[in-house]
Amino acid sequence: MDLDVLFLSRFQFALTIMFHYLFPPLSIGLGVIMVVTEGMYLKTKNRQYESMARFWTKVFAVVFAMGVATGIVMEFEFGTNWATYSRYVGDVFGSPLAAEGIFAFFLESGFLAILVFGWDRVSPRVHFFSTVMVSLGSMFSAVWIVVANSWQQTPAGFHIVGEGMMARAEITDFWAMVFNPSSVDRLVHTLIGSFILGAFFVMSITAYYILRNRHLEMAKQSFTIALVIGVISSLAALVSGHVQANTVAVTQPAKLAAFEGHFRTGPGDMYLFGIPDAEEERVRLGLAIPGGLSFLIHNDFSTPVTGLDQYAPEDRPPLQIPFQSYHIMISLGMYFIFITLLAAFFRWRGTLFDKRWLLWVFVFSIIGPYISNQAGWIAAEVGRQPWIVQDLLRTSDALSKSVAAGEVLTSIILFTVIYLFLFAIWLYIMNEKIKTGPEDVSALAGAGAEGGMIETISTRTGTGGPSLTSSRGDEHAGSNGPGNSDSPADSERGKEEK
Repeated sequence: MDLDVLFLSRFQFALTIMFHYLFPPLSIGLGVIMVVTEGMYLKTKNRQYESMARFWTKVFAVVFAMGVATGIVMEFEFGTNWATYSRYVGDVFGSPLAAEGIFAFFLESGFLAILVFGWDRVSPRVHFFSTVMVSLGSMFSAVWIVVANSWQQTPAGFHIVGEGMMARAEITDFWAMVFNPSSVDRLVHTLIGSFILGAFFVMSITAYYILRNRHLEMAKQSFTIALVIGVISSLAALVSGHVQANTVAVTQPAKLAAFEGHFRTGPGDMYLFGIPDAEEERVRLGLAIPGGLSFLIHNDFSTPVTGLDQYAPEDRPPLQIPFQSYHIMISLGMYFIFITLLAAFFRWRGTLFDKRWLLWVFVFSIIGPYISNQAGWIAAEVGRQPWIVQDLLRTSDALSKSVAAGEVLTSIILFTVIYLFLFAIWLYIMNEKIKTGPEDVSALAGAGAEGGMIETISTRTGTGGPSLTSSRGDEHAGSNGPGNSDSPADSERGKEEK
């Protein structure tokens, strides 16, 4: 059996990046939740908000670790499988990827230790500042990654040096490269999708707590915060998606034509669903709004929209995957709007948490944002084909010349095994944290009254004697731990100090 190295290399990259993309959007979305809950704690001094912030911080740490571990792989794939591509875009990608490391990853990881371990070691304001910095760091990371990817979609601010297989792009205008025609629209839509995922993730867990009658106060408050973010983000996604579609109509009309199965230039219909047929150049079993695509782009039902007939067959993107992925994303986006507005209505009426059927819907609705985020990227990347850099470098020309199909297949099998193992571990740890739940508010209040963790620990004597941080006048100095026996002199000294 002949193995296609191009297909296998594309499949490998799709596998690794789709698995990786399970985690960064969630870390961005959870970061917003953490900032809101900890900000509410600083404002109200309500320990319930502190408990919420601590719990979501623990969850965030697990997600962040998986995101880092799975993201490293793709950097090596650029060199092993896509050497020609790496040479071509290396001078362009170097700047945003370096900026991502300096301004985003270092910012995020630098404050992560304070975020996770600094609750009782720094002041509340310093800890809140670290939470904000980690959240911003996760967003900055998205900024530079989306900038790099958007340059592939709509290249700007560069010129070509060299010829043939040695040609490469060099930056001539850094800010034109950063603010290329699609970067801002794509970034906004990506961040909004992350906020939706974070909101539905929190609503899924807290709805389960409410159904099981556990951690009710924390669950209801967290659900409400996430619901507000979910409503705003779902509505914002509709607007940003429309703006981005208008940009695609100008910068990548072939991609938009593939999204909507628009074969012939003329007034464009907007399909709700269907099966595009490239041979017959029509959409079978489809339901469409006549002129709907023209209206969305030009605010007129009869204005022509560029069709696939304007492109040579070898320059046309695939149809089935972009069409279906795009419509899955749109359908789920409308579902998010409906379900969050419905829940907001019942929350306003004060009956939301009595409707068990709706809470069960939210428990399982977490699947939706994951699918929509993946579907959106699939539509964007497959819809760009056959170009890896739009109109400049074909995907088939970007491969490494020395990599063999058997080697790629072996790596795919190994990656699959390792990723399944990592995913199982992640699910186990997440399940344990969810089952354990947030810290008890009374325990947090008690710790705060005693001066925090360091002071509390310092007043206890371990098996080796008094704590090094305790003073001679401490009422606990000299006390025995379990199974510990001090000398009579130590006991007498303890009595005198008391």
